[in-house]
Amino acid sequence: MVSAQRAVPARVQRAWDVLAGVLDPEVPALSLCDLGIVRDVREAGDALEVVLTPTYSGCPATEVIEQSVREALERDGLGPVQLKLQRAPAWTTDWISEDGRRKLREYGIAPPGHIEPGAPVAIRLVPRRIAPVACPRCGSTHTEQLSAFGATACKSLHRCLDCREPFEHFKPI
Repeated sequence: MVSAQRAVPARVQRAWDVLAGVLDPEVPALSLCDLGIVRDVREAGDALEVVLTPTYSGCPATEVIEQSVREALERDGLGPVQLKLQRAPAWTTDWISEDGRRKLREYGIAPPGHIEPGAPVAIRLVPRRIAPVACPRCGSTHTEQLSAFGATACKSLHRCLDCREPFEHFKPI
């Protein structure tokens, strides 16, 4: 995100403001900024360059995200827009903002926990349940995983054993 220590050109700040309203196509309760997909916005000559990191390399929503970013910025008169996909470092759920985590809970999806710095890659690829997943509806941690996969590959399906409601959990990666 934008560093508070450097002066941000007005056009770049306006772009961040616009992008804060561009919703993720798979989880429309979150903006691309909430998810941490928008990594940087900078001026590149006459163009505005937007750096995006997809949630994973095979994410089927990548093209839709690129189109949504371009359209939003051009509609606001901030074009021309250049998009750059940056796959390294790989996106991590730690990039989801605290506001994004709150929005996930309100939407009915349990947000991911944070990953310990230096955790082995195997843990990131096959998340282990170290702590119970809290139900986004009642807050209970008396929950169980029903399936390692939910509606999308980045979520798993759970059920609260107290309120009996099913819910998805955004997997930490």
